[in-house]
Amino acid sequence: MVEHSASLQLSVLESVGVTDVLAKSKGSSNPHNLVKATILALGEMRDARMVAQNRGVSMEKVFRG
Repeated sequence: MVEHSASLQLSVLESVGVTDVLAKSKGSSNPHNLVKATILALGEMRDARMVAQNRGVSMEKVFRG
């Protein structure tokens, strides 16, 4: 059975506790590459404090623009 690319991404995300997410892939439809790219993207996520610090703005500015 061939799995849809979004369901592969959702499986990875659900395994780390993310349950409410919309996933889309761009480019490769190779299942191995999709799973690998999803895991790499999770590793590159930043929290709001890190975003604010990198931009040199307040947390308020990050959330309210």
